[in-house]
Amino acid sequence: MRSRESLTDFAHTLVAWYRVNARKLPWRETTDPYRILVSETMLQQTRVETVIPYYHRFLEAYPDATALADAAEDDVMKLWEGLGYYRRARNLHRAMQVVRDSYGGTIPDDAEAVRALPGVGPYTAGAVMSIAFNRPQAAVDGNVLRVMARYLGIFDPIDLPTTKRTISSAVDRAIHQAEPRLFTQALMELGALVCVPRRPRCDACPVAHGCLGRQSGRAAELPTKTPKKARRKRTIVALWIERDGALLVERRSDDGLLAGMWQLPMTELPDDPPYSEGELFLAARRRLHKLAIGNTIEADVLSVADQPAVDFLAIAEARHVFTHLEWRVVVLRPIGYHQVHIASDHGGAAWVPIGELSKLVWPKVYQTLLSQLLNSLPVHRL
Repeated sequence: MRSRESLTDFAHTLVAWYRVNARKLPWRETTDPYRILVSETMLQQTRVETVIPYYHRFLEAYPDATALADAAEDDVMKLWEGLGYYRRARNLHRAMQVVRDSYGGTIPDDAEAVRALPGVGPYTAGAVMSIAFNRPQAAVDGNVLRVMARYLGIFDPIDLPTTKRTISSAVDRAIHQAEPRLFTQALMELGALVCVPRRPRCDACPVAHGCLGRQSGRAAELPTKTPKKARRKRTIVALWIERDGALLVERRSDDGLLAGMWQLPMTELPDDPPYSEGELFLAARRRLHKLAIGNTIEADVLSVADQPAVDFLAIAEARHVFTHLEWRVVVLRPIGYHQVHIASDHGGAAWVPIGELSKLVWPKVYQTLLSQLLNSLPVHRL
């Protein structure tokens, strides 16, 4: 472990560099804890240039914690659309409801209280406490783990709890040697501009003289990680059902992946074997059965549920990669139906006019499919 003197020099040198080289970013013009929390939430796994316009629009709509807390969740999710990782928006909304109800609409200057807010982890709590309140609270994310693994010469995988504790301890000692808000932002900035993942710019690094990774000649190899498991793959069979200028859609449950967002009626298949067209049609037919109520779909159409169907047309396909999951979405349109009468409140399903689909919050993969299909397909009245 580096000495206190070494970490003191590290902190002072880093802050001096930051004062000269810091980028002008909108969230650096404020110490308002609400705005800091909004920015840190948006910046999780998202590039700075992507976040900036969303940050401005979001604060224009919800300038303070109470304004966000009072907003309808659907409106918040719609404003977040395109930024991805939608659980962040839902948690931020719920967190501000706690702030409104328990703290009078002001984020408290208390690390434990901030950490207890929905969706706020150790890194985000540390960032809010150090940047907004200037408290010496370490904020350790992936960028910081990379920078410190190199500086400290740590070759153990950074996803190991022991490695994270070692790095967090070093950051905690260093932040006490400088102005906390400047140190936290300086460490982030170094990781964003200089100590980048693949080709660290050691020649431009203000703390290169003390970097053990550079001294070993292996800085670019750091940090190390334990091997990732292969992404799970799934085939999604989605149904495109129109009636009188409206499209049948359904809302996902309030828990789990893409919680509360809208999608086409679908069924999920494990992507172990490659599926034949008949197998996809059969899955679609079974999903259609679940949507039907009583005799609302003509009996002769659905009379052979266990045989590969031939009454669907494949009209679109898209792939989407999540962190640990990969989707292949195949959209099928039923053909040859005379009547389809499905209750709008059945299983979360709803008939939505084509012109109003954009008002709903859709996962990115469905945004892509809708754009493609609505620009290429005529309206099919079933």
